[in-house]
Amino acid sequence: MAAKNPGEAFPLVSRKLIDLIECHADELTRLYLDEVKSNPQLSSYRKIDQDELYKRAYQVYHHLGKWISKETTKEEVRAYWWDLGKERRGEGLPLSEIILSLCILRALLWKKVEVEGMMETALDLYEAMELNNRVIVFFDRAVYYASCGFEDKA
Repeated sequence: MAAKNPGEAFPLVSRKLIDLIECHADELTRLYLDEVKSNPQLSSYRKIDQDELYKRAYQVYHHLGKWISKETTKEEVRAYWWDLGKERRGEGLPLSEIILSLCILRALLWKKVEVEGMMETALDLYEAMELNNRVIVFFDRAVYYASCGFEDKA
């Protein structure tokens, strides 16, 4: 296992991967917007103002490290995504498009990591897999809690 920086929630290489994602949040967000524009299954998302859609996607990428670190509790994640699900229902977005949108955000993130070639050694690969597991758990929770919020009629 790689050495950790004091006070860091991630091994050094994982921190590099998170920094890569957060530093390229603008690029990833623009790729996301392109995907929304071209994906026929996201017709409701294409009706959202592009600046607003950019802001929403950028927030996920830019704050990913905080979201998946020990800084953010499960309760904070639950509350954020639950509220987001309620908001999206109020906007008239179909649940299927909300889920697909989150899947696209996650997929683009890993394409970027692969393109940057930061998984050259066995240790790099191990730490990327460790980070991948955290990201998967985060997005799974986001999908679940957004769905719960979407279904919450209260």
